[in-house]
Amino acid sequence: MEDTIAAVATAPGEGGIGIIRISGEKSRQILNRVFQAAHPENLKDRRMVYGHIVDPDNGAIVDEVLCVFMKGPSTYTAEDTAEINCHGGMIPLRKTLELVLRCGARIAEPGEFTKRAFLNGRLDLSQAEAVIDVIKAKTDRSFDVAMNQLEGVFSESIKSIREKLMDVLVNITVNIDYPDEDIEEITYEKLKCDLESIREDIEDLLSSASTGRILRDGLNTAIIGKPNVGKSSLMNNLLREVRAIVTEIPGTTRDTIEENISIRGIPVRLTDTAGIRETDDVIEQMGIEKSKASFNQADLIIFILDGSSELSQEDEEIMELLRGRKSIVLLNKTDLGAVVTKSDVQGRLPESVVVETSMKTGRGMDQVEEEIAAMVYGGKVSQENSLVVTSARHRDLLDKADRSVKDAIKMVEAGEALELIEIDVNSCYQDLGEIIGETVQDDVLQEVFSRFCLGK
Repeated sequence: MEDTIAAVATAPGEGGIGIIRISGEKSRQILNRVFQAAHPENLKDRRMVYGHIVDPDNGAIVDEVLCVFMKGPSTYTAEDTAEINCHGGMIPLRKTLELVLRCGARIAEPGEFTKRAFLNGRLDLSQAEAVIDVIKAKTDRSFDVAMNQLEGVFSESIKSIREKLMDVLVNITVNIDYPDEDIEEITYEKLKCDLESIREDIEDLLSSASTGRILRDGLNTAIIGKPNVGKSSLMNNLLREVRAIVTEIPGTTRDTIEENISIRGIPVRLTDTAGIRETDDVIEQMGIEKSKASFNQADLIIFILDGSSELSQEDEEIMELLRGRKSIVLLNKTDLGAVVTKSDVQGRLPESVVVETSMKTGRGMDQVEEEIAAMVYGGKVSQENSLVVTSARHRDLLDKADRSVKDAIKMVEAGEALELIEIDVNSCYQDLGEIIGETVQDDVLQEVFSRFCLGK
């Protein structure tokens, strides 16, 4: 990391301000070459200074800016860092960046600023990954979870488990290497107790992984049902705006309509599907096929029934598809009188939640939102709990660590040699270390930071 890197740190497009970030040992030197302060005596560490970007070759003014130089290691990358606040247009940013590169910097790779923060010990790997989650957070809840990970809440949990594992490893090693010394002999009973405690800690984290994935990526929710039962009306009610066309004509919705919404702090991707029915209309049939694809890919199904009329063949066919799936069934049009009851539906779909609604009056909408939240959190992760596993990489490594500690427990129960038990305990220790970057391989680092944008 001897070279100095630079990149535009703000989103592309027009804006009030655009920022160019420079990091590395030549940051101050480069800034001095391209920046001409209105009052040079004010160019001090961590002081924002007004002036101009000037081409050092010909003295031409490129932009009117504010600049700041920050001495490492108290910076984002733990290196000397400079930031140039330009006017937020593509031209001034491009011209300024070209000058910075010409004066000795190179363009930063995606995520390289954060990678340097990790390599310089300012962040561990899980904290570095949280930076992306903070940027991409879709709801306040997603943001809170990401910020807690960035602050090290998740890292500390992993480190705590690894400390327990290290204690176990030390005891095992001592008993293997110094069997004849006056050392307290480790008992298999104590060893099992220690490993069970570690297993519980790991599984507590794993129990939040499903919720974490949804908080990070969104709950993929498909609204299905036969034509004219209220699917588009439900979407409009949840969005609190008219997004989908609602008419009395069957087959009005011929394609899937997707929208993102926050429900009780949960990012939800709603898909309003074409009504599922038999039809000779080629275009409508294509929409129905897309509806079935959305059904198969969904995390949650919201199935709407017309509670004011008898169950149709289409209803019965959809109910067959729903067996064993996580779903909420809405008995709609309750304002017109009930022909189908909750008990009728519950008898056919005992694993589903049934809610009586009226899209026309708004009845039951609060309960629908409550049920969506309940299905996500599942009673296992409270909304107040910020220790949630959101990364697929973390979940996979926790799974590996869980399998290793379980294998170790089985060998303890079987009375196997300590040397064999040590292998699985050490494997668990290494897997957890990879989460925070203490045992991670270079190709993993490359994959993690390649997901970042330039300038971060």
